[in-house]
Amino acid sequence: MTRSTRPVSWIKAALRDFEKFPEAVRSTCLVALTIAAEGGKADIAKPMQGLGSDVFEIALPFRGDAFRVVYAFQKKSTRGIKTPRHEVDLIKDRLKRLRKMLR
Repeated sequence: MTRSTRPVSWIKAALRDFEKFPEAVRSTCLVALTIAAEGGKADIAKPMQGLGSDVFEIALPFRGDAFRVVYAFQKKSTRGIKTPRHEVDLIKDRLKRLRKMLR
């Protein structure tokens, strides 16, 4: 069975931030993003509360830090568990810019 992989679009600032993540974290996140691009949902991806049903978060603890990747998809047919408010605001801003860019 051939899988159809949708393209992944990045906000430049978000990609720059992602590129600063440790290699092990980037690799794990890229696997999860590939699964999403193929229409699935990785076990480590959880719905991001308060941002809509199409927004997911991958939060990985690594050496005492938490690294987060938030992704959204277009439907056709910091420490601890809680994400800090300033990160949620940044995510909302980036999603707004991405949605505007994809129109």
